[in-house]
Amino acid sequence: MTEEILKVIDISKTFVLSKKQQKLEGITCDKKVAVNHLSFSAYKGEIYGLLGPNGAGKTTTLRIMSTLIKPDSGDVIVDGASVCTSADIVRGKIGFLTSELKLEDFFTPNYLFDFFSELHNVPEDKRNDQKKKLFDRFGINEFAEVKVGNLSTGMKQKASLAISLVHDPDIIIFDEPTNGLDVITAKVITDFLQELRAEGKTIIISTHIFSLVEKICDRVGIIINGKMVVSDELNKITNGLPLEDVFFDIYSKEAGAEE
Repeated sequence: MTEEILKVIDISKTFVLSKKQQKLEGITCDKKVAVNHLSFSAYKGEIYGLLGPNGAGKTTTLRIMSTLIKPDSGDVIVDGASVCTSADIVRGKIGFLTSELKLEDFFTPNYLFDFFSELHNVPEDKRNDQKKKLFDRFGINEFAEVKVGNLSTGMKQKASLAISLVHDPDIIIFDEPTNGLDVITAKVITDFLQELRAEGKTIIISTHIFSLVEKICDRVGIIINGKMVVSDELNKITNGLPLEDVFFDIYSKEAGAEE
């Protein structure tokens, strides 16, 4: 029987918008429902993809799952721990990577890896083993003492990924893992995600890239306007059709239902 390791339970999140944000959003309402009673589960040893257009609520969902923000209602249970009542325990179980979380330009990958290892109370011998494994895997060694501000975009992403995994978590959450990367670095990242799955890790990714979901995801949840429209095994959702065609068919039906 497949082991359920993460469960999102009926979460909702509404943000209050400033006048400037209302103008950028093209709306007059001062509130935006980012996530609307959303639920899904992820299982041990799988890659689960949250698929949806920009503004669908994917990032907000991941930020709630990662304890960066609290839901207005609902909960997320991560390997038995609640993000609402046991956030510190959850943080020890997950690794979270998003382009919004920047590494400090002044420090080096070597220093930052050690710093975050200490925050997670990783013993020195395990820290050194994990650093060697990840720095070797991503070719970081020759840049280990280069300040982050002087690294290429791809190397910054690799260093960020390595540092997010200092404590060897069983659950890894990535917001748009290949966004803005060149094709070589993107392949390195996606290959590594598949390696983590083979090790029994659970990976949750958000993306709007159909080909990425088709390549690496076991199951997928389609989010539109903050709602989970469908969540199932990828092959059951597509039924042999291109994911892009299936998505836009679902999207058009949802848009029509809201008119």
